[in-house]
Amino acid sequence: MTAGSIAEEARPRGRGGGALTAATSAALLGLLMALAVVAGITGASLGPEAAVEGAGDSPSAFASREIPAPSLLLYQRAAQRYRIDWAILAAIGEVECNQGRDADPSCWREGATNSAGAGGPMQFIASTWATYGVDGDGDGRIDRWAPADAIYGAANYLAHTGAPRDYRRAILAYNHAGWYLDEVRTWAARYRGSALPTSSDAALTIGSSSGDRMGQPAGADTLLRSQTITPVRFIAGERAQLAPGDGHAALIPVGVPAVVQAMVVAADELQSLPYGPGGHPDPRGALEEDCSSTINYVLYRSGLRPISEILAQNPVAQDYVHWGEPGPGRWVTIYATASPTAHAFMVVAGLRLDTSHDGTDVGPSRLEDGPRWRLLDHIPTWAHWSVRHPPGL
Repeated sequence: MTAGSIAEEARPRGRGGGALTAATSAALLGLLMALAVVAGITGASLGPEAAVEGAGDSPSAFASREIPAPSLLLYQRAAQRYRIDWAILAAIGEVECNQGRDADPSCWREGATNSAGAGGPMQFIASTWATYGVDGDGDGRIDRWAPADAIYGAANYLAHTGAPRDYRRAILAYNHAGWYLDEVRTWAARYRGSALPTSSDAALTIGSSSGDRMGQPAGADTLLRSQTITPVRFIAGERAQLAPGDGHAALIPVGVPAVVQAMVVAADELQSLPYGPGGHPDPRGALEEDCSSTINYVLYRSGLRPISEILAQNPVAQDYVHWGEPGPGRWVTIYATASPTAHAFMVVAGLRLDTSHDGTDVGPSRLEDGPRWRLLDHIPTWAHWSVRHPPGL
């Protein structure tokens, strides 16, 4: 472990949202209510708000809804004291411990640490805390499991590692991974409600600011929402799930690359269409889609295949027998066959997108034709499938 690093290695944090014990929940609630008062006292002695990037941005409606009010106030006050962007600070609180709601005891149980030795809602290790820890609630103790101390300590750490001049450097000092940088920037933009360019007829490609796992630039989720009329809703982890009570909508996992998130949104856009060849050669705006045009559309909308290539090649099911790289992908797998009849479907973040349903779907769309999310505990066995995946996914 190097001096000043929060964790021994880059580590994805889960947002499990597991239930806490009743006693723990009550204790946390009481502590947060007390901190709301303390934060107001602490804030009374602060100077003028810092004129730094993001410092003057008001919380978005999403931030006000999703961040507990006492924590949101602490983020703003701590950011003001250390002249940094409150949204970056709040985003780190989200990525590390889901605003203290993570099921991992190291996030909320006094004295508990994870395998890297990190503890508290902002996940400090002891050596870093010894240098940058702050008594944020004025109780005379410097405790990394106390929310106010942890948040003020994190602000202090960011200010000493590059913020506000170089947020990239400061965030990477917190966790040495490009995916972590991207995820923090994304949550920060979401908390600010940052506006991003839109396009009514473009791929949902939102690129990658690094080659790391998350591959998700700041505001990626905001951009997804801005480019579709389909509801965009998120779920923790790496697996998509059908939305409760709606078999035509998938919840988008936050722990997958942005391009995979875009693929889920693209598939959601097709859920009301019937089966038919009308999506060839151009799947955009078609009134019906067959198996291959469904895949063509998803690959186009997510930026994996240019529309010019799709129009020129007009890929059909058997073309996907050899497309991409061999074997299943981590997040996306395409299954294709030329016999006994040509067919292709794809699995995206654990959900199967398929136009075939007769005997191969036990979900809410089992009686519907057309591109739908299909539920089955195994891959349909009526054909010998070529198993491929988009490069890198």
